[in-house]
Amino acid sequence: MTAESTGYKPGLEGVVAAETRLSSVDGQKGELIISGYLVEDLALHATFEETCYLLWYDRLPNESELSAFKQSLAARRALPAATLALLAAVAEQKLPAMDALRIAAGTLDLDLGGDQTSVDQQAHTLTARIPTVVAAYWRLLQGQTPIAPRTDLDHAANYLYMLNGETPSPARVRGLETYLNTVSDHGLNASTFAARVIIATQSDLTSAIVGAIGALKGPLHGGAPGPALDMVFEIGEANKAEPFMRAKLDRGERLMGFGHRVYKVRDPRADVLSQAAEEMFKADGDLNLYNLAKHVETIAIKLLDEYKPGRNLRTNVEFFTALLLHGLDLETDLFTPTFAAGRVAGWIGHCFEQQRTGRLIRPQSVYIGERDRTWTPAAER
Repeated sequence: MTAESTGYKPGLEGVVAAETRLSSVDGQKGELIISGYLVEDLALHATFEETCYLLWYDRLPNESELSAFKQSLAARRALPAATLALLAAVAEQKLPAMDALRIAAGTLDLDLGGDQTSVDQQAHTLTARIPTVVAAYWRLLQGQTPIAPRTDLDHAANYLYMLNGETPSPARVRGLETYLNTVSDHGLNASTFAARVIIATQSDLTSAIVGAIGALKGPLHGGAPGPALDMVFEIGEANKAEPFMRAKLDRGERLMGFGHRVYKVRDPRADVLSQAAEEMFKADGDLNLYNLAKHVETIAIKLLDEYKPGRNLRTNVEFFTALLLHGLDLETDLFTPTFAAGRVAGWIGHCFEQQRTGRLIRPQSVYIGERDRTWTPAAER
């Protein structure tokens, strides 16, 4: 029996498992559409709250709706006391931030009143509190006291404030907002599918988000943006870029930050984050690192065309993610948790969609084990 004869698709490759209005990923065109908007149009202009509203309710909010939505998120940022105590216990074990987020996420609805809580309330609370968990845990890991969230700051600004206690500049806020918007949704990826499977059982939204975080934690999905920037730091100077990367390719090593499983041309998210990084570094008055990264990118693409002709390996989202988040003074271990703070908007949007279908997700499997075995007692085996 072969995979072809049974219809089995390893990894569900090419299987359509959902219809969605949330995002469209076209790898051949290098196009990402988020709820009708090209990512480059939406991400560079919207606040993160506007992107959430768009994903959840299928339209951009007007001014009064946006104000009310921001106030709702801001009012829910503070963590339950039990969650803070749990994070302190986890910090004593020095676990990675993604482990802490996975552990704490299941407690974020402790004070919501159980079955009496509306799905909207759960959605607002989870979205508001994930950045608070990440920031609080990060400070606990450093032996510092968590900083209470502020209700007078928007979502992205408050996250940066909770990390270091400083009110961020508009340029830094815009940089983080662009990032959160860019990664808010991206088709039926592993974590999004996990969330849809869980919510399809009529489980609760918190359980679905915990499952999604668990899926994102795996390195085959969450990825590792850090190594892309590590390469830039190792190169150090523009004139060393070509010999450094040529030596890596001669050894058969990968150039991190280039090539993507889906995008066969340039990853559109890389374009968005490149522009966001340039504007942020320019506002901070130091473009040296950005200029070096752009030079490395140019040389890398040239060499990849030479060493791997026809593969069309281009810059992916990880390259400029690392540059942008580094520019925001985030440590590498914060990159994936910060990604989760953006992707939760898409996870929740997909959960809403799946709930409306009312369908359990229940694929089939093909049995390939032994048959006609006869039972024998343990003494006779």
